[in-house]
Amino acid sequence: MSPFSDPRAVARYAEGPVRQVPGFHGLQRMAMLLLAERVPEDGRVLVLGAGGGLELQAFARAQPGWRFAGVDPSAQMLALARQTLGALEARVDFHQGYIDSLGEGPFDGATCLLTLHFLPPEERLRTLQQLWRRLAPGAPLVVAHHSVPQGEERMRWLQRYAAFAEASGVVREQAQGAAAAIDERLPLLSPEQDEALLRQAGFEGVELFYAGFTFRGWVGYRQA
Repeated sequence: MSPFSDPRAVARYAEGPVRQVPGFHGLQRMAMLLLAERVPEDGRVLVLGAGGGLELQAFARAQPGWRFAGVDPSAQMLALARQTLGALEARVDFHQGYIDSLGEGPFDGATCLLTLHFLPPEERLRTLQQLWRRLAPGAPLVVAHHSVPQGEERMRWLQRYAAFAEASGVVREQAQGAAAAIDERLPLLSPEQDEALLRQAGFEGVELFYAGFTFRGWVGYRQA
């Protein structure tokens, strides 16, 4: 069973990112600020991988005029997002499925946080291309996910990921198990490969804005 459909894992989801992602709340705030550079006060923002609702909640609280489209394949995670948002849910149109299930837009900005590392390179590129198609000219895309050097360096960085989780309160065996599972199951790319995919998908002005052990974050723009 996928952790995103396991009721027990879904119920504990909000605990995970804070313990596993260095500067998690700062990452959300930086993503919002990068969007706000170009998204108007009454703009529409696409959030891909919206399950859980954590970034939707952060964005909606900071920008009271924005409306959102939240896309996620997990019904359980979308239910958790609705619960997380409370009254803020009225500003979100939820779509269960993948990017293909969403209309063409255009949107004034988009995010995809802690999601793309689940996708193999060809599917990751296709998803980025689909995001590009749904953005207005000049609109920003903000992404962040696992992105690590390959070869011998890979496991060293994954051990640092585990050490951070343990220092944040995760039991050592669970932290080590998570690092091993990431190494075995996720199609991780290097930062150079991730940047190349963003540019191949059509994004311009791609810049790194966040780095926290195994995590990297970039902003790029559909050409004006």
